[in-house]
Amino acid sequence: MLDALSLDLTPIVAEQPDPLLFATVSGAHLYGFPSHDSDVDLRGVHLLPAEDLLGLREPEETRNRMWDHDGVEMDLVTHDVRKFVRLMLRRNGYVLEQLLSPLVVHTTPEHAELRDLAPHVLTLHHAHHYRGFASTQWRLFEKTGELKPLLYAFRALLTGIHLMRTGAVQAHLPTLLREIPQAPAYLAELIEAKTAAEHAPAEGPQRAALEADVQALHQALDEAQATTRLPAEPGAHAALDAFVVRVRPGRQTLSST
Repeated sequence: MLDALSLDLTPIVAEQPDPLLFATVSGAHLYGFPSHDSDVDLRGVHLLPAEDLLGLREPEETRNRMWDHDGVEMDLVTHDVRKFVRLMLRRNGYVLEQLLSPLVVHTTPEHAELRDLAPHVLTLHHAHHYRGFASTQWRLFEKTGELKPLLYAFRALLTGIHLMRTGAVQAHLPTLLREIPQAPAYLAELIEAKTAAEHAPAEGPQRAALEADVQALHQALDEAQATTRLPAEPGAHAALDAFVVRVRPGRQTLSST
């Protein structure tokens, strides 16, 4: 059980209107560069009752909630299991990071089962996700000059490179710095600076040097994608379909661990 920022997050899980398959911490805490004033990004999967999917009303497939919890901003997003599995099959690295996050607030045996299926949906096209996310964050950095989007851009590129080379999802930037030789050495100092404030300005390397390093990592990601052993199409369709069908009727028997 994770006690993020020394907060007891158990009541948050208990008060959800439908059972959760899992809840994990994502965002800067998962990426390894939270600030003292960072919010806590909770992500998970809920189970709607079957009647919600069969009736005339649109099902609440995604739930969003933001609030203050003992002085810490909380951001909770959960998807119904059917939508989450669809996202898994759409080369969405973000949901896989949530599923595989080691920062676990709530888990079930079904969570473990879904984690075991995750490697079978990884494809070479997941590089597009990380390439696109990095480009979006770089543009945000160019606009704001803040350290946060800069680190997000580097993190996305390094996660994509690591995935293409190893077939494993690794979202923790300090770990990626140790495992990928092309990672700029100054990122360790930028991570340390980020802990001081959530919206700190990026100071240190000149913009031209940063841009050159980002472009070099884009090239490394392209090369890793071209040589990866990951397949072109996801597998486990049948297993995931059976999983979604099976867990819906069993929603009342979920056991928290």
